[in-house]
Amino acid sequence: MWSWPAFFEFLATPVMLSAAWTTVWLTIVSMLGGFALGCVITFLRTSRLRPLAAFAAFYVWIFRGTPLLVQLIIVFTGLPQIGVKLDAITAAILTLALNEAAYLSEIIRSGLSSVPKGQVEAARSIGMAPRLVMVKVVFPQAFRIMVPPLGNSVNGMLKTTTLVSFISVTELLRETQLLYQGNFKVLEGLCAAALYYLVMTTIWGFVQTKIEKRMNRSFAMDRGPRSDRRRITRDLELTSAGGQR
Repeated sequence: MWSWPAFFEFLATPVMLSAAWTTVWLTIVSMLGGFALGCVITFLRTSRLRPLAAFAAFYVWIFRGTPLLVQLIIVFTGLPQIGVKLDAITAAILTLALNEAAYLSEIIRSGLSSVPKGQVEAARSIGMAPRLVMVKVVFPQAFRIMVPPLGNSVNGMLKTTTLVSFISVTELLRETQLLYQGNFKVLEGLCAAALYYLVMTTIWGFVQTKIEKRMNRSFAMDRGPRSDRRRITRDLELTSAGGQR
């Protein structure tokens, strides 16, 4: 029989709140690591050096073509056979970041390729260095395109962290399992955990919507007639800076 007191007890248990926070910071750290590595993979894949491009393509092929759970087990229980021993948390973060980088690299690559080449050529024609072209021209426009899929990746990562319970990382699902093993209220415990995940993904949905609206508003203002004077001034400053170089 369903027990409401047991359900609310699961919700209010401090260890559940602590486990939910573990899920959140695992998501944040793994996404940051995956994004950084994804940028590296993107630039390697677009490199003119064929060995580097081939390595990046092979990396994406491997991590997108094999299950994440298999990768977790290989890193946590397989690598010790060759002398590489990692604790559960480190193995979880490393595997999540490596796997996510393969997907994020495709998002980053599509975002960068969406920027018109004419804008890059125009920036170079006024003397901007390649690094400034990427930082000031390409990436701000590409990031606006990347925000929705990146937000969806964060949403997915919040739920994907449940897999690290298989290597004994005490995140939300693992803590729920430990709790209902004591009182045998399996349904109530899993429903409470599901509600926690629903709250976390809903909160992130609001944050993502705010970010997208802000990015679109900034882009619209930059494209509007009021920005003409600011754009001309900026171009003159960049031209002057290029002449000084």
